[in-house]
Amino acid sequence: MKNLVLLTKQTRNALINLRKGETKFGENIKLLPSLNNIYEDIQALDVDYVVFGIKEDIGVRANYGKKGCRKAWDVVLSSLLNTQSNGFINAKRILILGHLDYQDYINEIEELNNKKKQIPRLRKIVDEIDKDVCYLVSTIVKAGKVPIIIGGGHNNAYGNIKGSALASNSKINVVNLDAHTDFRSEEGRHSGNGFSYAYAEGFLKRYFIFGLHENYTSNTILKTLNKIKDVKYNTFEAIEIQKKISFESELINASNFIANTPFGIEVDCDAIENMPSSAMTPSGFSMNQARQFVHHFGSNKLATYLHICEAVPFKKSPVNVGKAISYLITDFIKAHGH
Repeated sequence: MKNLVLLTKQTRNALINLRKGETKFGENIKLLPSLNNIYEDIQALDVDYVVFGIKEDIGVRANYGKKGCRKAWDVVLSSLLNTQSNGFINAKRILILGHLDYQDYINEIEELNNKKKQIPRLRKIVDEIDKDVCYLVSTIVKAGKVPIIIGGGHNNAYGNIKGSALASNSKINVVNLDAHTDFRSEEGRHSGNGFSYAYAEGFLKRYFIFGLHENYTSNTILKTLNKIKDVKYNTFEAIEIQKKISFESELINASNFIANTPFGIEVDCDAIENMPSSAMTPSGFSMNQARQFVHHFGSNKLATYLHICEAVPFKKSPVNVGKAISYLITDFIKAHGH
């Protein structure tokens, strides 16, 4: 894969802050030293989880959103490698593969100052990114491992879903912690329509949107969702503001809808209060609730993948993005591995 950049020992070692009497995550995780046949290389490794990043914000830009989520992988990698390796989690069961890199495309787009020219080109590039994500996820799932994908934009949900479905030769269900549906019209690929494309093309079976924000969901989309029996949702307001339903009961409700067959777990960081993201919110689920969400669904062995996306790290952030996402990654592995 031309856009896949493997994590090297040199890069890993440079990021680990060694301390006497401690063993860091990065000292125990597995690496791929080289690529010959990616399927055979991953299958041969004695690991359960394959972590990789997607360094792009092209899908978000194609949806008229704020750029920056391409930077999340670097801060997550640094934080994850410096997590303590101890009796609570077996880092030796984890391969950190590396990342998909799209800097050349980003450079190309930034040379196009005209917005009208940018959008069509951005959406064509997303098609190309879809192919890479689909192939990589499909390869990992076929090899019998669980992919953990760190975005990047939520456009990559499409590749996760399609790749998982192709690997198992069957449709896959998804639960999505998100303030938005990402079920917009099929107008060319972007971060707002990964699920609608996956559903229309027959890769997505059942879809549960957890924590939809009522103020940012159009009536047109609501009418569409209400017509489709394979799609269910709850709203953040009903859970946290109006208290019509509880967070815990909705975890069970969503599980009953999607978790009896293989499913993917999607986490859009714009659902988490004050998490720096492409659509940062002052009102959302707490970080602890996001962790509970990942733990709950990760504890089901039918969980096929975890995708965390849309985080935009910046220097004076109220949240340490790398640390926050590292918590979600390790929560998933702890729940899924026991």
